[in-house]
Amino acid sequence: MKHKLFLLTKTNVSYRQLLTSCQLPNLQLLDDDPMNVQKADIWLAEPELAAPLLPHAYQLKWLQSTFAGIEALIKPQLRKDYKLTNIRGIFGPLMSEYLFGYLLAHHRHHEKYKQQQSHKIWRPASFKSLQGQTLLLLGTGSIAQHIAKTAKHFGMQVVGINRTAKPAAGFNSIDTLSKINHYLPHADTIASILPNTAATQNILNEETLSLIKPNAVLFNLGRGNVLDLDALFNQLSEHKNQHAILDVFNQEPLPKAHPIWSLANVTITPHIAAPSFPEQVIEIFAQNYSRWINSKSLLHQIDFEKGY
Repeated sequence: MKHKLFLLTKTNVSYRQLLTSCQLPNLQLLDDDPMNVQKADIWLAEPELAAPLLPHAYQLKWLQSTFAGIEALIKPQLRKDYKLTNIRGIFGPLMSEYLFGYLLAHHRHHEKYKQQQSHKIWRPASFKSLQGQTLLLLGTGSIAQHIAKTAKHFGMQVVGINRTAKPAAGFNSIDTLSKINHYLPHADTIASILPNTAATQNILNEETLSLIKPNAVLFNLGRGNVLDLDALFNQLSEHKNQHAILDVFNQEPLPKAHPIWSLANVTITPHIAAPSFPEQVIEIFAQNYSRWINSKSLLHQIDFEKGY
C-alpha cells in the first residue's frame, strides 16, 4: 500500500530533503499544494499549523507532531479519530544545558563580574556551590530524568513530583503533585517540566509561590499554563533575592506590556531551551513509519483523554 505524506512545517524544505534521503518504502511525499491536505493519510506537522486544517483531512490516519507540545491538537472541539504522536527523548540534553547554564551563571555571578570588568573592578564575591542543594523537578519524564542525572554530577539532591508518585530513575525521592506544598519550602532550585493538563493549570500560583525559599531559583521550561505570571511578578517584586528563568508562556511572544519584563531578578528567553531539530525529528518519524507499515504500536502516542 502506498502512503501519502503531507508536510506542514515552517521548514518544509529541510524536512523534504531529509525525507528524500531516507528513501522510506511505499511513501509518497506530496508537495505543498493545500489541496493535498485532503489526500494525505500521514502528516508530519507543527500542531499550531495543523489544527485549523484537521476538518479537511479526509484521509488522515496518523499525525506525527514535530514538537513535544500538542495542546493545539487536543482541544475538546477537535477530532480525535486518528493516531497522534509527538517528539520525545531528544530534549533532555538540551534542557540540561539550558538549566545548568543559567543556574551556574546565577550562582557564580557571571553578570556581576561582567559589569565589574567593564569598570576594571577586582572584587571577588562569595557563592554557594550546587553541592548539597536540593533540586525539585515538577514532572519526572524523560527530560526530567536527564536533568536529574546531570544534577547528580553536581552533587545535588533531586526530588521529583508527578501525578501518581510513579517511580523514575535518577531521583532521591518522588511524590505526588498534590503534595507540592510540602516540598517547595525545601527546594533551592525548582524547575517545571510539567505537561499542559487541567491538573497542572496555575499550579505555581500566589499560594504556592509564597512558599519558596527567600533565595530560590525558579525555572519554567515545560508549559506556560503551569505558572500564574501575574502572581510571579508580585512575588519577585517583593522578594529581590529570588530569581526566575522563564522560557515558556501562556501567550507567546510575551506581551511587551507585561511588567515582568522589567524585573532585574527575572531572565526571559523566547522559547529556545530545547528546539526540535529536523534531523532528530526525522529520525523519530522514520522509526515510527517503520512501525506503522508493520502494524506495530507507535512510539510516543498521545492519549487524547490524558492530554499527553
